[in-house]
Amino acid sequence: MKAVIQNLKNGELQVDEVPPPALQPGGILVRVRRSLISLGTEKAVIELASKGPLGKAKARPDLARKVINKAKQEGLWNTYQVVKNLISSPIPLGYSCAGEVIAVGAEAAEFRVGDRVACAGLSYANHAEVNYVPRNLAVKIPEGLSYDDACFVTLGAIAMQGVRLAEIELGAKVVVMGLGLVGQIAAQLARCAGASALATDLDSSKVALAEKLGAHRGVSDPAQLANAVAQFTGGHGADAVLICAATKSDGPAQTAAQISRLKGRVVIVGDVGMSLDRRAYFEKEVELVVSRSYGPGRYDPAYEARGVDYPLPYVRWTEGRNMLSFLELAARGDVNVAPLVTHRFPIEKAEEAYQLVTGERREPAIAVLLEYDGDEPQPARIDLPASGSAKKRPVKIGVIGAGQFAKGVLLPAFARQKAARLSAFCTSSGFTSKDIAERYGASYCASDPAEIINDREIDAVLIATRHNQHAPLTIDALRAGKAVFVEKPLAMNEEELAELCDVARAVERPRVMAGFNRRFSPLAARLKDFFAASREPKFISYRVNASAAAPESWVFDPVEGGGRIIGEVCHFVDMICYLTGATPRRVFAESLAGPGHPALERDNVTITLRMSDDSIGVIHYLANGDASLPKEYIEMFGGQRSAILDNFRSLSLHHGNRRRRHRLINQAKGHAEEVAAFVQALETGAPMPIDFETLVAVTQTTFLIHRSLDLGCPVDYEQAVSDSR
Repeated sequence: MKAVIQNLKNGELQVDEVPPPALQPGGILVRVRRSLISLGTEKAVIELASKGPLGKAKARPDLARKVINKAKQEGLWNTYQVVKNLISSPIPLGYSCAGEVIAVGAEAAEFRVGDRVACAGLSYANHAEVNYVPRNLAVKIPEGLSYDDACFVTLGAIAMQGVRLAEIELGAKVVVMGLGLVGQIAAQLARCAGASALATDLDSSKVALAEKLGAHRGVSDPAQLANAVAQFTGGHGADAVLICAATKSDGPAQTAAQISRLKGRVVIVGDVGMSLDRRAYFEKEVELVVSRSYGPGRYDPAYEARGVDYPLPYVRWTEGRNMLSFLELAARGDVNVAPLVTHRFPIEKAEEAYQLVTGERREPAIAVLLEYDGDEPQPARIDLPASGSAKKRPVKIGVIGAGQFAKGVLLPAFARQKAARLSAFCTSSGFTSKDIAERYGASYCASDPAEIINDREIDAVLIATRHNQHAPLTIDALRAGKAVFVEKPLAMNEEELAELCDVARAVERPRVMAGFNRRFSPLAARLKDFFAASREPKFISYRVNASAAAPESWVFDPVEGGGRIIGEVCHFVDMICYLTGATPRRVFAESLAGPGHPALERDNVTITLRMSDDSIGVIHYLANGDASLPKEYIEMFGGQRSAILDNFRSLSLHHGNRRRRHRLINQAKGHAEEVAAFVQALETGAPMPIDFETLVAVTQTTFLIHRSLDLGCPVDYEQAVSDSR
C-alpha cells in the first residue's frame, strides 16, 4: 500500500509502498478515502526530524538525558550503536482520516465491514491507503456527511475539548487567538455553544474567513486587539480566551490575560510559550487551563490502544465522544469545514503537498486533503530485489517484530553472523518492516507472521514482539518445523507454557532458544569458571536497580505485558541457574507494598531461590532507586571464594587473600554471544545453547514468584508444578 513516511535521521519524506497493517482483536482495518494534513502539527514533526543531533537534544532534553545516562552505564560505543539503529527507522505521518471498514477484530464488534468511519491518532490514522485503528479511536460517520468533512475529526475533537474546558455559557464573549484549522473550528464551536466570538490572527485573510464562517468580529492588527475586545465586551473583557496559535513566543499567553475579564478563563489549546508574567494573571485572578489534545483518554494506552472506555455517567466527554459530537455538528451544518480546504492532492503526490507544510511552495494554505481512490486488495507481502549475499549465508532467518530492542541490539547482532541471513521481516504496522528489510538485504517484508512461519525457505524465526505473542508464535513456528529464537519471556502464564511444552516435546529435537543473554556475557563466563572448582553450595546476591516505569506502560498490562516479574526478572532467575548449574527447588518472595498504582505493587520485590544443589540465590528487584546507580550488581560466595560482577563492566575475583580484576570499556551483557551461539547451533546441528528444560524452569519460576507473593509463604517448585497439571 502507499503511505507517507519520514526518516527520523535525515528528515527525508516520501510516499512508499509498504505492507498494510495487520488486524488486531481490539480494532478495525480501514480503507482510507481522505486524510487531512495538519500544517502546524506535522510541520513541527518534520522540523524535529530535520534537526541535527544537537538540535534534537535541545528539543527533547528528557530523551537526551536518558542517552547520556545510558552512555555512562553501558559505554559510549554501545549507546552510539543502539541510538544509530533506532533513529534510522521511518515513522508514519498523519493523524486524522476517514474511510470504510474492511475488517473487524474480535473485540470491536460495534463495527461492521462497510461502515463509514472517521479515525484519529498518531501512528493509527496515518496518511496511508489502509490503517489499523483501535476501537476507541474510530467513530461512525453520520449519514450524509462526506469523507472530506469527516477527515477533520481529530482537529475537530481538539477544538471541541478546548471549548469544553472554556466552560462557555449562553451569551458569553469569547476570543479565539490563532486561526489555523483548530482556531477556525473553535470559533464556530463557540458560536454553537451560545457565545459571541471575536477571532484574531496576524493573517487578515484567515480573519476574513473566520468572519465568513460565523465569527461575530475579527481583528488582524495586534495593536487594535485590546480596544476591539473592550468594545466587543462592553469594557468588561473576555469571559474566555482560547489560544489556538502555534508559536514559541509567550506573547499570546500574556495578551490573553490582558484582554480577559476579572476572574476570566484562558485555555491554551495550541503549542505556545508559557513563561508567564504572574502579575497579569494574579491581578485579575484569571484561571489558566491547558487543554490536552482531544479529550479524556488521550495518552492513556488502556483507552487508546487497548479499547477500555471510560463510563459515560462519570466521564461524559471522552476523546471518542468528542470526535462523534464534532461529526454530528458538522452533519447538521452547525460547523462548516468545507471552506477551510485550500488544496487537494492524490496520495501519489503527497510529497508535493508537504511542500506547502515546509514552505518550499509559498501559497496560502489552511486545510490540505490527501485523496485515495484505490479499491484493489493490498498484499500482505512485498518482495524485494535479491541480495548477492543470500547464497553465502546458509541459515535463513525470518524476523517477527522489530521494536526498539530488536532494532537497537538483536538485529545488528544477527547481521554480524556470517552464517546467518536475515531473509524476511514482519511487523504488525507494516511501516518499519520494509525499511529494515531493505537495510538488511532481506528477500521480502510482510505484516502477517504466517508469511514467514509458512515459508519453507526460512530455517529459523526470531520473535521480538510484545510478550503476549511470544508463546503463540513460538508454537506456530515449531509446528511448522522452524527453529526459534524468542525474546523473553517464553510464555505469559502456565497454560501457554504447558501448550508450548507439549508441542516442543512432540518434536524430536526442539530447537528453541529464549533471549536470556546474561549467561553469555564474557564476564559471567569468567565468574562461573572461578567457582567451578568448588562443589559446595553457593550464595548469590543479585541487586537490580530497575528504575521506575510508567504505570500506563504496556509492560504492566495483564494481557499484553504481564508485569516486570514475568517480563524481566526471568533474566536474573536464569543467571542464578547458570552460575549454580542448578534449577529452583523452592521460591519465596516478598514485596515492598505501599501506596501507589496497583500495577506497581510488585515492582519492588525480594526473591529467595533455594536451588536444587542447595545453593541460595537472592534477587532484589527494585524500582524505587535513582537511575544514576548502575543497574545490576552481583555478589557470589562459596568455597572460600568471593566475587563481584558490577553491571557487566567489571569483575572482581577474591581468593587466597588476593584480588584479580577484569574491566571492560563497554558493557557486555552477552547479546552478541548468545546470538552467535544460536546461529552456530543451527549451522552445525549442535544442541541449543540453553537446554529446553532450563527455559521451562526459569519461566515457571516467575509464575511461582507471583504465587508466593499471593500466598505470603514459600512455594515448593515440584509440588506447585504438579498441582498445576
